[in-house]
Amino acid sequence: MVRTGGTVNSLNSRAWTAALVLALAASVAATTAHPAAAEASWGHHSRAQKKNKNEGEASVLVEDRGTLQIRVDGQPAGSEDFEIHESGGAWTARGTADVPGENGEKAKVTGKMTLTPDGAPIRYECSTTSPRKEAAAVQFDGTVATVEMKVEGASPYSQEFRFNAPPVVILDNNMYHQYEILALLYDWEHKDPKTYSVLIPQELTPGSVTAEYGGQQVMDGVKVDVLRVRSTDLEIDLFCDPAQQERVLRIEVPAAKAVIVRQSEKK
Repeated sequence: MVRTGGTVNSLNSRAWTAALVLALAASVAATTAHPAAAEASWGHHSRAQKKNKNEGEASVLVEDRGTLQIRVDGQPAGSEDFEIHESGGAWTARGTADVPGENGEKAKVTGKMTLTPDGAPIRYECSTTSPRKEAAAVQFDGTVATVEMKVEGASPYSQEFRFNAPPVVILDNNMYHQYEILALLYDWEHKDPKTYSVLIPQELTPGSVTAEYGGQQVMDGVKVDVLRVRSTDLEIDLFCDPAQQERVLRIEVPAAKAVIVRQSEKK
């Protein structure tokens, strides 16, 4: 887990900013003074839902895989390979990212999330290799999330968070495919603003974000839906393909000059 600074202004002082979620981590933290204050307004998903192949249970999630290229201020800043798939009634979302770490070193970051068909997280595990080995695991029991962190050279650390309503959206500092899960949870039929509880594992920070429909645009000849994700200090635009069940094609953070783009599939 590449650590982040405590304020959005730290974006301008780092060679590697991972600007999208690093800035979000700081601004989301400012929205909640205490874990118990984090509330989820979780609307019913009335759009067509995918049926679980084994259980016949409706799911808001969609199987997907791909590669995301990360650019900050027009310069390459890393990449992420991800996959979202269903197996045995549960869903798994996993990603592996290569990003610049501290002191110019390369860092490999991994994340694996297990979810219920309605998108609620069951368990999340993540790790990084640079500048030192770190690992975290988040276990959910209803509205309680228990975070266990292990850092090379330090004693293990545990912390518990309680949320007023399930489920909680996990937004890892380095796993951009998790924004696709947020987009899949959104009610695209009614297009009403929705506020979601958020947990950032590396920051041990609960908070909230609001997702709001931003209309349609044409991007590279494709008509896309825009979903604006807002915290108190930041706005992130998700460009989603309605022809592919709102899969995310592009993520932009104008204030941080950060762009994350899905790479075209090889034919």
